[in-house]
Amino acid sequence: MTNAETLGRCPPSTGCEEPSSTRIPLAVYLLAAAVFATTTSEFMVAGIMPSLSQAFGVSVGEIGYLISLFALGMTIGGPLATAFLLQLRVPNKPAFLWLLGLFVIGSVLTAVAPSYAMMALGRVVQGVSSGGCFGIGLTICANLVAPQFRGRAVSVVLAGVMLAPVIGVPATALIDQTFGWRVSFWGIVMLTAVATMIIAVGVPSSKPEDFTDLRSSFAALGNGRLWAAYLTSGLIIGATFAAFSYFAAIFTQVAGLPVTTIPVLLAIYGVANVVGNLVIGRFADRYTIPILIGGLTILAIALAVFALFAADPVISIAAFIVIGLFGITMNPAMAARVMRAANPDPMVNAVHSSVITGGLAVGTWAGGLGIDAGYGLTAPLWVGFGLAVLGLVSLAPAKARRIS
Repeated sequence: MTNAETLGRCPPSTGCEEPSSTRIPLAVYLLAAAVFATTTSEFMVAGIMPSLSQAFGVSVGEIGYLISLFALGMTIGGPLATAFLLQLRVPNKPAFLWLLGLFVIGSVLTAVAPSYAMMALGRVVQGVSSGGCFGIGLTICANLVAPQFRGRAVSVVLAGVMLAPVIGVPATALIDQTFGWRVSFWGIVMLTAVATMIIAVGVPSSKPEDFTDLRSSFAALGNGRLWAAYLTSGLIIGATFAAFSYFAAIFTQVAGLPVTTIPVLLAIYGVANVVGNLVIGRFADRYTIPILIGGLTILAIALAVFALFAADPVISIAAFIVIGLFGITMNPAMAARVMRAANPDPMVNAVHSSVITGGLAVGTWAGGLGIDAGYGLTAPLWVGFGLAVLGLVSLAPAKARRIS
């Protein structure tokens, strides 16, 4: 392993330094639009928890499980769907479109759900298709640009994730408060259908050399460095979403803020996501490990402060913004680390998505479990703090190599 790899930096000789954003084709931005649609659906439950809790007659903790079910669908079903399509030798673009169609079906189930059970089923279907879409979408993205531009191109696709809290999630919360939660879910159906049509027209057809068979995809997973990168990614996202999944309830029931402030807080959080993604995305290839270490340290401190001062609106909002700046925004660094450990591949990307959403599921589930066990609405924040600390521990070997 070279010193540059140990530091998580991009050696200048590889040609990956500072590519021009003009080299990124329009199709990459179209992929970001599809990711925006699926990510909005994944996160929207956090902003409409009170309405769903009342509609289905279940606790806030049980509504939080709907986020976990989506994440578990991605974790387990995403790689299985990807493997199935690879086994059938379906090219990347048609596979992506089939999975988007499945996502539309799952979205319809959530919109018409007469019961909590039907809503849960729809969330699982959405999660399975979203996991496959994410893995194949990143592979298409990587194949659309030269290798030295992959990190920047992936950060564009990930911008769809960052924009979801800024635009999509606040919009669904406002729609819920104005027209009801079902209209919010029907909005996702429409959004995904439009994204599917845009992808069908605007993304080039897959090239024969872009195809990866199932055997070579599984072979790419036999890499210890890759799984070390996966572990850190899962812990980062788990720590972030242990807090984010329950923020609406914390702010309204602990800090005493009116429910009408939730869309505003979502928008502020989303802006923090976008700013963090822009900055980290620019330096992720060169300073991967330092970004992960620094980001996890700040994230852990912010979660602890949020938990200790949850009843203080000013301090808790400030901590929430810091979580937005240094939580999910580490995604470009996480992706850069994975891409350095293994070449872009549908299964590599799908499993990375699975590990990330597995961390999301664990963080959200553990937070809900803490609430239902009687530890209060700040329990998810302490869960997030613990996961962030574990994330730092997972980087200790890399840090030791860096020092040596």
